[in-house]
Amino acid sequence: MSWILLVVAGLLEVGWASVLPATNGLTKVVPTGAFLVMLAASMVALAKATDTIPIGTAYGVWVGIGAVGAAVVGMVWKGDPATPIRIACLALLIVAIVGLKVTGSSH
Repeated sequence: MSWILLVVAGLLEVGWASVLPATNGLTKVVPTGAFLVMLAASMVALAKATDTIPIGTAYGVWVGIGAVGAAVVGMVWKGDPATPIRIACLALLIVAIVGLKVTGSSH
């Protein structure tokens, strides 16, 4: 269950990071509300996941999911560059995330 919570926390991080530009510096009410709700939910899920997953592993996986997810959102929906080297670097991040999962906990 902790790993499911951690993945959900990471996906929520992708959500809040993706909506952040729409807040216009946290001045637009609806996007700011969405940002704050996703941010809080992400933190709660991350905190619960660390009940059984070591913090270094959990935080690394959470950040990795967020970084890869936000980069993919940027490339697919925001027109960010999708060069081969950027995609290769994202693949390396995915390898690191899987490595943390495989070596960090048996839960």
